[in-house]
Amino acid sequence: MRFFLLFLVLVVALFVAELTPPAQTWVVVPWTALLAKGCATLLSLVDPSVVADGRVLLHGQSGVGVSIEAGCNGVEACLILLAALIAYPASWRARLIGVAAGFAAIQVANVLRIITLFYLADWNRAVFEFAHLYLWQALIMLDVLVVWLLWMRWVARQEFARAA
Repeated sequence: MRFFLLFLVLVVALFVAELTPPAQTWVVVPWTALLAKGCATLLSLVDPSVVADGRVLLHGQSGVGVSIEAGCNGVEACLILLAALIAYPASWRARLIGVAAGFAAIQVANVLRIITLFYLADWNRAVFEFAHLYLWQALIMLDVLVVWLLWMRWVARQEFARAA
């Protein structure tokens, strides 16, 4: 019960903090632009006409693009994982390892999400909408859950090894 209540308080606090103008200006907007630029850089290795303009990923030839909006930049997923990691009784060292590994896992999945949605937007709008609204939302949250469960298992093994 302690974990659940602390998790809820942390999620609400982190989401409220994320919505403040300073967090948006100094963290969220720059992160989203960096994410778009990173995706454009990756895609330009196979498709040189892909460019990033702020948070928008554009195909220079077709003019089709996607805008990486709030909820699609991985920030909220990372905040949910952060709340779960902090709420769970573990050492701060273990929590920091979980944050680093979890952030990386979520962002790798999110880059895959953005790239697939970018190409789906040009290929089939109905499939894009389904993948965007349902499939990838669930997969990103599943990623958060899997990372957290694997981390908890790792923490339990560390504690067991220390106690033995």
